This record gives sequence, C-alpha cells and structure tokens, in this order.
Amino acid sequence: MRKLPRVLVVEDEPSIAELIAVNLRHNGFAPTVVFDGAAAQREIDAVLPDVILLDWMLPGESGAVLARQWRKHERTRTVPILMLTARSDESDKVQGLDAGADDYITKPFSTQELLARIRAVLRRRAPEIVNDSVQIGELSLDAATYRVSFRGKELKVGPTEFKLLHYLMKHAERVHTRGTLLDKIWGDHVFIEERTVDVHVKRLRESLGEAASMVETVRGAGYRLTALNHTGKSATSDTTPSA
Repeated sequence: MRKLPRVLVVEDEPSIAELIAVNLRHNGFAPTVVFDGAAAQREIDAVLPDVILLDWMLPGESGAVLARQWRKHERTRTVPILMLTARSDESDKVQGLDAGADDYITKPFSTQELLARIRAVLRRRAPEIVNDSVQIGELSLDAATYRVSFRGKELKVGPTEFKLLHYLMKHAERVHTRGTLLDKIWGDHVFIEERTVDVHVKRLRESLGEAASMVETVRGAGYRLTALNHTGKSATSDTTPSA
C-alpha cells in the first residue's frame, strides 16, 4: 500500500486549518493539524513529517522563528517548509525565505495552488543528487556523505544551498541565469519567483565563509562558480559579489 505523504499543518485559525486538512485528505495526503509551535514540536518529535505548512503569525513563537530553529537541527533541516502568511510585500517574502522556508504562499490562496506548491517541494526533496564528489580549488563537496569543506574545514550548508552549490561546482566557470538555476535546483518553478535564487545564493555565500567570493554575480546575466587564485580572490574580475 502506498504511503501517503505526511503534512504537518501549523495554523492557529481553526477554520483555515480544517479547510486545508480536508483538501489535503481528498488529494492523497495525510495531514496533522496543530495550532502553535509547542504542539508542532511534539508532533515532529513523534513522527517526522514529509512537509510542513507553517503559518507566519502564531501564538508564542512565530513561524519564522520556528523555521530557523528547525533548520538548525540535523533531524529537521531537510524537511520542506512552506510558509503561509497574509504578508505580501517582497521584503516579507525574502524574510520568510531567509528564515529557512522553501516556498511562500500568500493568503488567500486557492486549493490548487497550495497543492501544486506542496507537490513541488516534495519533488525537490526527492533524491536527485548523484552520490559523487567534486572539488574546485580548495572547496570540496561529497554528495554521498553530504559534506562540504574548504581548506580542510567542514562547512554547514543548508539542503537547498547544498544542491545549488553541487550544481554550480559541477558546472564551474559557466554563467547560469536565475531561470536556469530554478529549473535545475527547484525543478518546477511555476510558482517560484526568480528572487528566490538571490536569497539562496546569499545564504550559500554566508555558509561558505572565506570561499564566498567563489560564487560570483555576473551583472545582467546570473551566477557562476569560479576557483580562487593565489591571493584568495576569484580568478575573474568582471563581477560583483553581491546577490
């Protein structure tokens, strides 16, 4: 019997939570509804969900705070998080993505859009990285052990940033548009904005530390990964390090 994907719905408005749960059940998912962060943590400790629908505004700790906490822990760092919120400004979306959300959906939303976004993040979670290793200069990535290191020091890299770095290292020195990266990393970006790429590139650079300048912004084109020269700077100079 096929296992139904488990969806943890963290939403403090009972009517919205129930509507989401009903639609999830009717479309092949197994939802669990909770109304605050403490209850959500208890459910996660008991059974790890396949995806989390997380409301921004919750009693106690906000959805953004919870997302950051879950991204820091080994057990929950790869669980897809879809942020639900009434906030629609770009700065709010960026804040949600910075907190660790994989996607962002603004209330009110249609059932079909919600289902499509859930299916998209589940597809992105599916194994798609070949268990190989790649090295560019002193930066190395081992997909089999999920490790990244620079000059022998292991770096902590989030799941989406890991996939992004893996792709850039496998195709080093090439310029990749935001649209291309959405296709290759996110798979199905019908609902994903190109700004999402910039946010994850920023997070990747923060994770890389001294190797951050290897990920270059090519003005008007996109991004590329290039080796550092002996001075510790990237080998090319027609770029800017900002996202």
